Amino acid sequence: MSDWDAGLEDDEAGAVIRTVSRQLKLWREAAGLTQAEFGAAIGYGEELVSSVERGRRIPRPEYLDAADEVLAAGGKIAAMKQDVAELRYPKKVRDVKRLEAEAVEICSYNNSIVDGLLQTREYAQAVIGSRRPPFTVDELERQVAARLARQEIISTATAEPLFSFVLCESTLRRPIGGKMVMRGQLERLLEVARLPNIDLQVLPLGSEENSGLGGPFRLLKLKDGATVALSEAAFISRVFCNPKETTVGDMRYGIIRAQALTPRESLALIDKVLGET
Repeated sequence: MSDWDAGLEDDEAGAVIRTVSRQLKLWREAAGLTQAEFGAAIGYGEELVSSVERGRRIPRPEYLDAADEVLAAGGKIAAMKQDVAELRYPKKVRDVKRLEAEAVEICSYNNSIVDGLLQTREYAQAVIGSRRPPFTVDELERQVAARLARQEIISTATAEPLFSFVLCESTLRRPIGGKMVMRGQLERLLEVARLPNIDLQVLPLGSEENSGLGGPFRLLKLKDGATVALSEAAFISRVFCNPKETTVGDMRYGIIRAQALTPRESLALIDKVLGET
């Protein structure tokens, strides 16, 4: 359970863990079990049970399932699995995931890597693994899991929200992770680009006009009519909510889309690059 150590780097995570640990302890005591007896019943050691109840460890889903069964909680303990699982992800990722869940339209421009919502596991591992100084093995897996968890929003069942992605052609030709990883990533792009709620465009390297030289950014248009702009650069991530700033971002994105190839032309280019890889 080393990857489930409670890294309480924010108040929200701490509050959730304190609530879960308190409930687990109350249910155990109400059942008249010591920590050692409870641990034996669910297949974990007394020390681990103690760490969970003190809020030092985040209980895994299987721990909560076993506790629910042994304590006859009728699903009340198991119901906490989703909230607890979210805490594995960094706060920044949790915040972005919530915003994405509230969006009716998501627009993304990137001139360095494929957008995180479209990345394969192998590509994400290569991108995140290129960080220097590098992440530990556990932290790398945590970051990759967090990125892939955000992709749950791309669902063929609901066809919501609407997505618009513009990728610079350089992101298709930069062999991150090696040729086989890039082949898988290009195939993934061809797959998602055919979904009815996704428009994927490529801004060709040969274009003389490129309004995206300032770097990648995203626009999230929310259900309440507000727009949030996200911009990431080295050492800093920024969120813009001021209408004056988000309007500029909206205008810039519209220009970039106009400079890019059409979705049909973009699919043809991706397929061509895949054939060359």
